[in-house]
Amino acid sequence: MKKEVRTIVYDKTLRLEAYRLTGIARPFPEHFHDHYVFGLMEDGSRSLSCDGRDYIITKGDMIIFHPYDNHACTQKGRNLLDYRGLNIPESVMLDLSEDMTGERKLPRFSKHIMSDAQIIRSFRLLHEMIMDQEKAFVKEEKILTVLSALFEKYEPNFYKNIPACREEVEKACRFMEENFSEHISLEEISRYAGLSKSTLLRAFAKEKGITPYRYLETIRIHQAKQMLGEGMAPAEVAIKTGFSDQSHFTNYFSRLIGVAPGAYRQIFYRRKEGK
Repeated sequence: MKKEVRTIVYDKTLRLEAYRLTGIARPFPEHFHDHYVFGLMEDGSRSLSCDGRDYIITKGDMIIFHPYDNHACTQKGRNLLDYRGLNIPESVMLDLSEDMTGERKLPRFSKHIMSDAQIIRSFRLLHEMIMDQEKAFVKEEKILTVLSALFEKYEPNFYKNIPACREEVEKACRFMEENFSEHISLEEISRYAGLSKSTLLRAFAKEKGITPYRYLETIRIHQAKQMLGEGMAPAEVAIKTGFSDQSHFTNYFSRLIGVAPGAYRQIFYRRKEGK
Protein backbone atom coordinates (compact mmCIF):
# COMPACT_ATOMS: atom_id res chain seq x y z
CA MET A 1 0.00 0.00 0.00
CA LYS A 2 1.20 3.49 -0.80
CA LYS A 3 2.63 5.25 2.23
CA GLU A 4 0.63 8.09 3.75
CA VAL A 5 2.41 11.45 3.54
CA ARG A 6 1.26 14.58 5.35
CA THR A 7 3.07 17.87 4.80
CA ILE A 8 2.06 21.09 6.53
CA VAL A 9 3.43 24.65 6.35
CA TYR A 10 2.42 27.68 8.40
CA ASP A 11 2.75 30.89 6.41
CA LYS A 12 3.53 33.82 8.72
CA THR A 13 2.80 36.41 6.05
CA LEU A 14 -0.65 35.12 5.15
CA ARG A 15 -1.32 33.78 8.68
CA LEU A 16 -2.71 30.47 7.49
CA GLU A 17 -1.85 26.77 7.21
CA ALA A 18 -1.22 24.96 3.94
CA TYR A 19 -1.01 21.18 3.79
CA ARG A 20 -0.82 18.25 1.35
CA LEU A 21 -2.19 14.79 2.09
CA THR A 22 -1.21 11.90 -0.20
CA GLY A 23 -1.82 8.16 -0.07
CA ILE A 24 -4.74 8.51 2.36
CA ALA A 25 -7.27 5.66 2.50
CA ARG A 26 -8.82 5.98 5.94
CA PRO A 27 -12.18 7.68 6.50
CA PHE A 28 -12.59 11.00 8.30
CA PRO A 29 -15.47 10.77 10.81
CA GLU A 30 -17.98 13.58 11.27
CA HIS A 31 -16.30 16.71 12.60
CA PHE A 32 -16.07 20.47 12.10
CA HIS A 33 -13.43 23.21 12.18
CA ASP A 34 -13.42 26.68 13.71
CA HIS A 35 -11.80 28.07 10.54
CA TYR A 36 -12.42 28.11 6.78
CA VAL A 37 -11.11 25.15 4.78
CA PHE A 38 -10.36 25.40 1.07
CA GLY A 39 -9.34 22.09 -0.50
CA LEU A 40 -8.52 20.61 -3.90
CA MET A 41 -8.82 16.94 -4.88
CA GLU A 42 -5.72 16.11 -6.92
CA ASP A 43 -6.59 12.41 -7.04
CA GLY A 44 -8.94 9.87 -5.52
CA SER A 45 -12.68 9.76 -4.98
CA ARG A 46 -14.63 10.22 -1.75
CA SER A 47 -18.17 10.06 -0.46
CA LEU A 48 -18.69 13.33 1.41
CA SER A 49 -21.51 14.39 3.71
CA CYS A 50 -21.73 18.04 4.71
CA ASP A 51 -24.52 19.73 6.63
CA GLY A 52 -27.03 17.01 5.80
CA ARG A 53 -26.22 16.72 2.09
CA ASP A 54 -24.31 13.94 0.31
CA TYR A 55 -21.74 14.41 -2.45
CA ILE A 56 -19.27 12.38 -4.50
CA ILE A 57 -16.03 14.32 -4.81
CA THR A 58 -13.42 13.35 -7.39
CA LYS A 59 -10.21 14.53 -9.01
CA GLY A 60 -10.42 18.24 -9.91
CA ASP A 61 -13.11 19.17 -7.40
CA MET A 62 -12.56 22.14 -5.09
CA ILE A 63 -14.11 22.08 -1.63
CA ILE A 64 -15.10 24.85 0.78
CA PHE A 65 -16.05 24.31 4.42
CA HIS A 66 -17.18 27.28 6.50
CA PRO A 67 -16.41 27.36 10.21
CA TYR A 68 -18.58 24.82 12.07
CA ASP A 69 -19.81 23.02 8.94
CA ASN A 70 -20.26 19.38 10.02
CA HIS A 71 -18.70 17.02 7.48
CA ALA A 72 -17.33 13.49 7.04
CA CYS A 73 -15.89 11.48 4.15
CA THR A 74 -14.95 7.90 3.22
CA GLN A 75 -12.82 6.31 0.52
CA LYS A 76 -14.58 5.46 -2.77
CA GLY A 77 -12.78 3.41 -5.42
CA ARG A 78 -9.14 2.31 -5.58
CA ASN A 79 -7.31 5.60 -6.06
CA LEU A 80 -6.04 6.96 -2.76
CA LEU A 81 -6.62 10.53 -1.65
CA ASP A 82 -4.25 13.24 -2.86
CA TYR A 83 -5.45 16.54 -1.43
CA ARG A 84 -4.24 20.13 -1.09
CA GLY A 85 -5.73 22.27 1.66
CA LEU A 86 -5.64 25.74 3.18
CA ASN A 87 -6.93 26.55 6.67
CA ILE A 88 -7.85 30.23 7.04
CA PRO A 89 -8.80 31.50 10.54
CA GLU A 90 -11.92 33.64 10.91
CA SER A 91 -9.82 36.64 11.98
CA VAL A 92 -7.76 36.43 8.79
CA MET A 93 -10.85 36.00 6.63
CA LEU A 94 -12.37 39.11 8.24
CA ASP A 95 -9.26 41.10 7.31
CA LEU A 96 -9.30 39.76 3.75
CA SER A 97 -13.01 40.37 3.21
CA GLU A 98 -12.70 43.91 4.58
CA ASP A 99 -9.87 44.60 2.13
CA MET A 100 -11.89 43.18 -0.78
CA THR A 101 -15.34 44.54 0.00
CA GLY A 102 -15.00 47.33 2.55
CA GLU A 103 -17.14 45.32 4.97
CA ARG A 104 -15.80 43.37 7.93
CA LYS A 105 -18.07 40.36 7.47
CA LEU A 106 -17.49 36.64 7.15
CA PRO A 107 -18.48 35.31 3.72
CA ARG A 108 -20.90 32.44 3.17
CA PHE A 109 -20.21 30.76 -0.15
CA SER A 110 -23.16 29.36 -2.09
CA LYS A 111 -21.52 25.99 -2.83
CA HIS A 112 -19.42 23.46 -0.94
CA ILE A 113 -18.18 21.75 -4.13
CA MET A 114 -17.09 23.51 -7.33
CA SER A 115 -15.08 22.76 -10.46
CA ASP A 116 -14.24 26.16 -11.95
CA ALA A 117 -11.05 25.50 -13.98
CA GLN A 118 -9.61 29.03 -13.74
CA ILE A 119 -10.13 29.30 -9.98
CA ILE A 120 -8.68 25.84 -9.46
CA ARG A 121 -5.53 26.69 -11.46
CA SER A 122 -5.05 29.84 -9.38
CA PHE A 123 -5.67 27.95 -6.14
CA ARG A 124 -3.13 25.26 -7.05
CA LEU A 125 -0.53 27.91 -7.88
CA LEU A 126 -1.22 29.71 -4.59
CA HIS A 127 -0.85 26.47 -2.67
CA GLU A 128 2.46 25.69 -4.40
CA MET A 129 3.73 29.20 -3.65
CA ILE A 130 2.96 28.73 0.05
CA MET A 131 4.47 25.25 0.24
CA ASP A 132 7.60 26.51 -1.57
CA GLN A 133 7.77 29.59 0.69
CA GLU A 134 7.73 32.11 -2.14
CA LYS A 135 8.05 35.86 -1.51
CA ALA A 136 5.27 37.61 0.41
CA PHE A 137 4.32 39.98 -2.44
CA VAL A 138 3.38 37.27 -4.93
CA LYS A 139 1.55 35.16 -2.31
CA GLU A 140 -0.54 38.11 -1.09
CA GLU A 141 -1.40 38.98 -4.66
CA LYS A 142 -2.45 35.42 -5.48
CA ILE A 143 -4.63 34.80 -2.43
CA LEU A 144 -6.55 38.02 -3.07
CA THR A 145 -6.96 37.00 -6.71
CA VAL A 146 -8.32 33.58 -5.73
CA LEU A 147 -10.71 34.90 -3.10
CA SER A 148 -11.92 37.75 -5.32
CA ALA A 149 -12.84 35.19 -7.99
CA LEU A 150 -14.64 33.04 -5.41
CA PHE A 151 -16.50 36.05 -4.03
CA GLU A 152 -17.56 37.17 -7.49
CA LYS A 153 -18.90 33.76 -8.49
CA TYR A 154 -20.08 32.17 -5.24
CA GLU A 155 -20.69 35.05 -2.81
CA PRO A 156 -22.54 37.67 -4.88
CA ASN A 157 -23.64 39.68 -1.85
CA PHE A 158 -20.00 40.51 -1.17
CA TYR A 159 -18.95 41.42 -4.69
CA LYS A 160 -18.80 45.07 -5.70
CA ASN A 161 -17.80 46.61 -9.02
CA ILE A 162 -14.43 48.26 -8.87
CA PRO A 163 -14.03 51.68 -10.55
CA ALA A 164 -11.25 52.21 -13.08
CA CYS A 165 -8.97 54.06 -10.60
CA ARG A 166 -6.69 55.14 -13.47
CA GLU A 167 -4.87 57.83 -11.48
CA GLU A 168 -4.24 55.46 -8.57
CA VAL A 169 -2.93 52.76 -10.91
CA GLU A 170 -0.53 55.26 -12.49
CA LYS A 171 0.66 56.28 -9.00
CA ALA A 172 1.33 52.63 -8.25
CA CYS A 173 3.31 52.31 -11.48
CA ARG A 174 5.42 55.37 -10.68
CA PHE A 175 6.13 54.04 -7.19
CA MET A 176 7.39 50.72 -8.61
CA GLU A 177 9.42 52.45 -11.32
CA GLU A 178 11.12 54.67 -8.73
CA ASN A 179 11.70 51.91 -6.15
CA PHE A 180 12.29 48.78 -8.23
CA SER A 181 15.68 48.18 -6.58
CA GLU A 182 14.08 47.93 -3.12
CA HIS A 183 12.24 44.97 -1.58
CA ILE A 184 8.88 46.72 -1.74
CA SER A 185 5.63 45.10 -0.64
CA LEU A 186 2.08 45.06 -1.96
CA GLU A 187 1.05 46.93 1.20
CA GLU A 188 3.50 49.77 0.45
CA ILE A 189 2.33 50.08 -3.16
CA SER A 190 -1.34 50.05 -2.16
CA ARG A 191 -0.82 52.64 0.55
CA TYR A 192 1.04 54.94 -1.85
CA ALA A 193 -1.70 54.57 -4.47
CA GLY A 194 -4.44 55.17 -1.89
CA LEU A 195 -6.30 51.90 -2.53
CA SER A 196 -6.88 48.65 -0.68
CA LYS A 197 -4.73 45.78 -1.88
CA SER A 198 -7.66 43.97 -3.46
CA THR A 199 -8.97 47.08 -5.23
CA LEU A 200 -5.48 47.84 -6.55
CA LEU A 201 -5.14 44.30 -7.93
CA ARG A 202 -8.45 44.41 -9.75
CA ALA A 203 -7.99 47.96 -11.06
CA PHE A 204 -4.37 47.31 -12.06
CA ALA A 205 -5.27 44.17 -14.01
CA LYS A 206 -8.09 46.07 -15.73
CA GLU A 207 -5.85 48.97 -16.73
CA LYS A 208 -2.56 47.21 -17.46
CA GLY A 209 -3.57 43.65 -18.25
CA ILE A 210 -1.08 42.23 -15.73
CA THR A 211 -0.69 42.14 -11.95
CA PRO A 212 1.44 44.65 -10.00
CA TYR A 213 3.99 41.92 -9.20
CA ARG A 214 4.41 41.07 -12.88
CA TYR A 215 4.72 44.78 -13.70
CA LEU A 216 7.43 45.21 -11.06
CA GLU A 217 9.37 42.17 -12.26
CA THR A 218 9.18 43.41 -15.85
CA ILE A 219 10.60 46.80 -14.85
CA ARG A 220 13.42 44.99 -13.07
CA ILE A 221 14.19 42.89 -16.15
CA HIS A 222 14.26 45.98 -18.40
CA GLN A 223 16.75 47.61 -16.03
CA ALA A 224 18.75 44.39 -15.83
CA LYS A 225 19.10 44.22 -19.62
CA GLN A 226 20.53 47.74 -19.65
CA MET A 227 23.00 46.95 -16.84
CA LEU A 228 24.11 43.69 -18.46
CA GLY A 229 24.59 45.50 -21.78
CA GLU A 230 26.91 47.90 -19.99
CA GLY A 231 29.06 44.98 -18.81
CA MET A 232 27.85 44.60 -15.21
CA ALA A 233 28.15 41.09 -13.73
CA PRO A 234 24.87 39.13 -13.29
CA ALA A 235 25.35 38.79 -9.51
CA GLU A 236 25.65 42.57 -9.15
CA VAL A 237 22.69 43.15 -11.47
CA ALA A 238 20.52 40.83 -9.34
CA ILE A 239 21.23 42.96 -6.26
CA LYS A 240 20.79 46.31 -8.00
CA THR A 241 17.44 45.33 -9.55
CA GLY A 242 15.85 44.14 -6.32
CA PHE A 243 15.69 40.40 -6.89
CA SER A 244 15.83 38.29 -3.75
CA ASP A 245 18.87 36.32 -4.97
CA GLN A 246 20.84 35.55 -8.11
CA SER A 247 19.05 32.23 -8.66
CA HIS A 248 15.63 33.91 -8.73
CA PHE A 249 17.00 36.58 -11.07
CA THR A 250 18.57 34.04 -13.42
CA ASN A 251 15.46 31.86 -13.60
CA TYR A 252 13.11 34.78 -14.19
CA PHE A 253 15.40 36.49 -16.71
CA SER A 254 15.86 33.25 -18.64
CA ARG A 255 12.12 32.57 -18.80
CA LEU A 256 11.27 36.09 -19.96
CA ILE A 257 14.17 36.83 -22.31
CA GLY A 258 15.01 33.32 -23.51
CA VAL A 259 18.71 33.35 -22.54
CA ALA A 260 20.55 33.41 -19.22
CA PRO A 261 21.84 36.79 -17.92
CA GLY A 262 25.47 35.77 -18.47
CA ALA A 263 24.79 34.86 -22.10
CA TYR A 264 22.85 38.09 -22.66
CA ARG A 265 25.76 40.11 -21.21
CA GLN A 266 28.25 38.32 -23.45
CA ILE A 267 26.20 39.01 -26.59
CA PHE A 268 25.31 42.65 -26.03
CA TYR A 269 28.37 43.87 -24.13
CA ARG A 270 30.64 42.55 -26.88
CA ARG A 271 28.43 44.14 -29.51
CA LYS A 272 28.75 47.54 -27.82
CA GLU A 273 32.49 47.11 -27.53
CA GLY A 274 32.68 46.17 -31.20
CA LYS A 275 34.16 42.76 -30.44
